Amino acid sequence: MIIFIDESGIHKQIDHSTFALVHISFENKEMAEARLKEIETNLRIESFHWTEHSWKVREKFFKSVVSLPFEVKIAIFRNPVSPAKALSWSLQHVLVEKHFRGIYIDGKKPRWVEYQIKKALRDKGVSVAKLKTVRYQGSFCMHLADAFAGLSRAYYDNPEEKAKNLWKIASKKITAQLLGGQTDG
Repeated sequence: MIIFIDESGIHKQIDHSTFALVHISFENKEMAEARLKEIETNLRIESFHWTEHSWKVREKFFKSVVSLPFEVKIAIFRNPVSPAKALSWSLQHVLVEKHFRGIYIDGKKPRWVEYQIKKALRDKGVSVAKLKTVRYQGSFCMHLADAFAGLSRAYYDNPEEKAKNLWKIASKKITAQLLGGQTDG
């Protein structure tokens, strides 16, 4: 199992923040990347990024990816929240597996994100060598994590809007969602 982590809205002071842990259960990362690249090519997009695409493209993307073998676990927080505390809480309660080949995060994330994940892994007795950073543009699986993080935040911020329809499509891949998790001190 390979895990990809992305978040959405942690910089905001209102609405919600989300951390989406996307568990890719392909036999190998290369196969997952190839399938997701094929989906993006069929959609005629260079790379999927939640903020850069219309609702129509987002819907086509989700309809295409839900047939792939993966699961998603998400943690939802109402802002304002300390990003470091939210990430720590998310990893503690959502990352329950100990047997996985790697955790991948976007290489453009601040260093504190990497340090926080390493601390959470050590606390769980998992080797920090499993944590890898990847270039977002070069990782189709990160595009999938971004899609679920963006959709989760959009749905919880405004569940009566367009996100509701996408949530119905995507929710069958979500095996765990934790709401709240604010830690004040």
